[in-house]
Amino acid sequence: MASDHPEGLVLQRDRHRDQAVLSAGLTFGLDDVAYLRSASGAAALCAVADLSLTGPTRVADTAAVHARFGERAPILVETTLLRRKAADKLGELCDVSRWLFTAEALQQATAAAVARHRARRLAGQVVHDATCSIGTEMAALRGSAARTIGSDIDPVRLAMARHNLGDAADLCRADALRPISRGAVVIVDPARRSGGRRRFDPTDHRPRLDHLLDCYRARDMVVKCAPGIDFERVRRLGFDGEIEVTSYRGSVREACLWSAGLAGRGVRRRASILDRGEQITDTEPDDCGVRPAGRWIVDPDGAVIRAGLVRQYGARHGLWQLDPHVAYLSGDRLPPSVRGLEVLDHLAFDERRLRQALSGLDCGAVEILARGVRVDPDALRGRLRLRGSRPLSVVITRMGSGPTGHALAYVCCPSR
Repeated sequence: MASDHPEGLVLQRDRHRDQAVLSAGLTFGLDDVAYLRSASGAAALCAVADLSLTGPTRVADTAAVHARFGERAPILVETTLLRRKAADKLGELCDVSRWLFTAEALQQATAAAVARHRARRLAGQVVHDATCSIGTEMAALRGSAARTIGSDIDPVRLAMARHNLGDAADLCRADALRPISRGAVVIVDPARRSGGRRRFDPTDHRPRLDHLLDCYRARDMVVKCAPGIDFERVRRLGFDGEIEVTSYRGSVREACLWSAGLAGRGVRRRASILDRGEQITDTEPDDCGVRPAGRWIVDPDGAVIRAGLVRQYGARHGLWQLDPHVAYLSGDRLPPSVRGLEVLDHLAFDERRLRQALSGLDCGAVEILARGVRVDPDALRGRLRLRGSRPLSVVITRMGSGPTGHALAYVCCPSR
């Protein structure tokens, strides 16, 4: 039954009860969620939370749970373990110690810092999360969005979201490809994993990315994607907005598609480094020259590289490229809060000569970074057989292209 709201939203309520079969982790049914939400289920979870469930006690602890709670033991143990995993990923978002999860839903959930960053960009908007799953995105939007509603086709995850967000949350069951709202920014997070492995082909997403773009072509829309997705293929699907690549704690977390109405003015690509509060876009100058290495070598953040903004980043910080086709930068000063590699020596890459150079510097442990060359850092590290006491870094990269191209090795001391 539909009901109109002042904000122009239309919600369709569906109380259909069935079971979701997930591709990873334990299968939860609606009866399981109902039990976990009940007073007896909550008491059982409190009891299981007191157990270690790790290492040598895992088997005995699980047996004790089974002896006390019988057939409910698997979902009690699973929920307890998932809550512990969620603390690091989502703890900055809210208290998740009493949330309900499935393994797959937690794996796909956006890290708290990334979700909060997106919520800041959507401040003041009415937002419909059309694949709300267990409610992570909606929890991040609380307090900044004018209003949030959520829908999902999976009744089990929707029931978990109801528990996680509270009974006052606007939730309903719906297919993301059958719009149920008007006048709202739509957020969609299509499933990108199968059997625990990421899927990078936009047509392998569930729902398919091309179908989503067609469905919401006239709407303001945000789509979360894997950072390894082919950006050029996304453009060929007709997407004409902003592609933002976000990193956190040193790793690239996701790519996010912002429709043209939500994009920054003139921005087609953006890199957001949340740890440093730094953002770089393709509207910035890219006058970054190419010169031999200075005092420092800088390996740009993965978001900068993935977004194709190395030159803009270099220009902003007074750095230059070692080679126009390789992402390493160099300079005589480091950008604020950026780890750099201070150049001690450089040589044409040759394992014997590199071993001699490192031994002469009393190197005992070496970090190896390689780009543009076929080098297995782990295998090379083992062959170097270093015996010193000093930790150093080696950057191996190709300089030039074609017949004149050659590999260089820079022996460096890391700033931290």
